[in-house]
Amino acid sequence: MSKIIIKNLRKSFGNNKVINNFSLNIEDGEFIVLVGPSGCGKSTLLRMFSGLESIDQGEIYLDKKLINNLIPSKREIAMVFQSYALYPHMNVFENMSFGLKMEKVSKSEINQKVKHAATTLQIEDLLERKPKQLSGGQRQRVAIGRAITRSPKVFLFDEPLSNLDAALRSEMRVEISKLHKKLNSNIIYVTHDQIEAMTLADRIVVLNKGNIEQFGTPSEIYSDPNNIFVAEFIGSPKMNIIKINKDQIINSNTLKLFDNDITFENYRFEDEMYIGIRPEDISLKKDREIQLNVKIDLIENLGFEKIIYSKVSDNQIIIKSSENIDKKSLIISFAKDKALFFDKNKNRIR
Repeated sequence: MSKIIIKNLRKSFGNNKVINNFSLNIEDGEFIVLVGPSGCGKSTLLRMFSGLESIDQGEIYLDKKLINNLIPSKREIAMVFQSYALYPHMNVFENMSFGLKMEKVSKSEINQKVKHAATTLQIEDLLERKPKQLSGGQRQRVAIGRAITRSPKVFLFDEPLSNLDAALRSEMRVEISKLHKKLNSNIIYVTHDQIEAMTLADRIVVLNKGNIEQFGTPSEIYSDPNNIFVAEFIGSPKMNIIKINKDQIINSNTLKLFDNDITFENYRFEDEMYIGIRPEDISLKKDREIQLNVKIDLIENLGFEKIIYSKVSDNQIIIKSSENIDKKSLIISFAKDKALFFDKNKNRIR
């Protein structure tokens, strides 16, 4: 286990600022997931940490040791790539042992480490096969096994499951979670898939344009987002955001929401703002304080649940429900204590 301290990292490619003053403390044995839209700097951060990308400014410490100027092989870090990066002419054993051979580790130790990694990942019967004879999930296990053989202090995963089908991604998520508990090592994991982030992470870093929008546990980020960007990015379907204009503010703590005058005792309203409500917090019955009549545009039937796309005025309202409906319009409702408030700059009002 290792503690990682990242201080004020900056990285630009020409005039394009990719990482802007990134700082983070990662505790021993933590599973940290970096999420954000394409181009936000996730993979660049991972490459800077591994030594594959230079750092313009800032410091990275591993167990109090500055590693900025160390070559990748000396950082005690192993990286698992999206593309697996297996040598096609080598069998599984040779792929998993290649790094150890380059470090001139003895044959007996190589055999021991490869056997241990193969047993851990349940790929002992694949050691003689070439990559072309493996499925996508098996190739990913080999790539992870190659990382395990190096006994690193930190594992870096760069969107490792993105090339797998949905069923295999689900299976591999479970395997990676089990592996983390077994190895008890630090993992920094990059993904664009919020399901992976929510199910795997001890803590999540939400990135946007090279900046940290929020850093916290999955529960904290889902239930208590710092701003509309985080609120919409985490959660599927995304949070409903309803704009409130000044003329809808009846007094400092009462709003007119569609046909409802609702008092929120713990808030003071003075300017235009936004209300957020999760699709799963909306009821298809008139059993909660805030009610509105919506027109149904589309229903996605996912079997165990339905995603209902509806409209009221100029607002799209997405509802997640297990109930069956066959109407073109209906009255829905949500509880006022489920509403989140954001100011005109889209930052959270608490």
